[in-house]
Amino acid sequence: MQMLEDFWYIVVESTNFRLKPLGANVFGRSIVLFRDGSGNPVALDDRCLHRNAPLSEGHVCQGKIRCPYHGWVYDSNGNISEIPAIGNDEHGERISASITRYHCIEKQGYIWVCLSETPTNAEPLEFPYLDQPGWVSFRMKTRFNANVEACLENFLDCPHAAYVHKGWFRSHVYKKVRAIVRTLEDGAEAEYFDEPREKSAVWSLLSPGKTTMKHVDRFIAPATSRVDYEFSNGMTYTITSSCTPIDPSQTEVFTVISFRAKWFGQLIKLYFKPLAKKIIRQDVQILNLQSRNIARFGEPDFMVTDADLLHHHIRNWRKAIENGDNPPKAGIEKNVEIYL
Repeated sequence: MQMLEDFWYIVVESTNFRLKPLGANVFGRSIVLFRDGSGNPVALDDRCLHRNAPLSEGHVCQGKIRCPYHGWVYDSNGNISEIPAIGNDEHGERISASITRYHCIEKQGYIWVCLSETPTNAEPLEFPYLDQPGWVSFRMKTRFNANVEACLENFLDCPHAAYVHKGWFRSHVYKKVRAIVRTLEDGAEAEYFDEPREKSAVWSLLSPGKTTMKHVDRFIAPATSRVDYEFSNGMTYTITSSCTPIDPSQTEVFTVISFRAKWFGQLIKLYFKPLAKKIIRQDVQILNLQSRNIARFGEPDFMVTDADLLHHHIRNWRKAIENGDNPPKAGIEKNVEIYL
């Protein structure tokens, strides 16, 4: 039976995880990360068996982690390696215990963990185009006071951009737009046709003149969003966000934005990186307002319309995984018209 915990989730960027141990929370569970003697990442429960002190406040010694309270040492498998107060020669026979170790992988400059005994996939999903020749990328990390589903729905929702990001990403011009929603083997996608690009700082940069645009929003179960824009002038722009649940009400979102823009890719990065940060701060603000109001009224009570193209697919996929049910059927298409 497949559960949400069976998937890989990012904890930290590799550049922010070097010699010191790092404490983190995933699915409400406290874990500690450190590097073993070979430099590989290790994830254990963040507690010493002796008095439950946090190992993340200790330090790493020869690829093992030492508790800050009484100096107990744990190896990369979570086994007790040393108890200073009873002597190194005796502890092996007198104390045989371990703390939980979790699957941990370093890939594409991120440290990923899986909390279940058997991960659904051998490795995490890849961020498309990251560090590939001809592409310019940058990374962002953002804390949202909202659950994973709320974050995914926000990232894959066009209509909100005309109001939350008015003038920056798009503006509401009341144009009818056709979209096709497709169910996939690993989620669902929505492809838009002839959508408006007037009154937008982003589109004035990326698609000046009369370029045509292909736009696809994709949900990849259980916690990834991907938005692709391809323009007839050769420009390609991709936003991929991987959502890590800290607890039921907080989500850490790791985003990679990649461009293919001939020689002026670095110039676009200089302009677009601060703009992207401004846009995502607006999303943080609106989701914070939403979460606070849901808390005021006690629970979410959503009214869903046809314009919420991927809402049901996100909910149905995650619910199926959580309940151990079969995922939604792939290969179904639906034509929808919305106004943007």
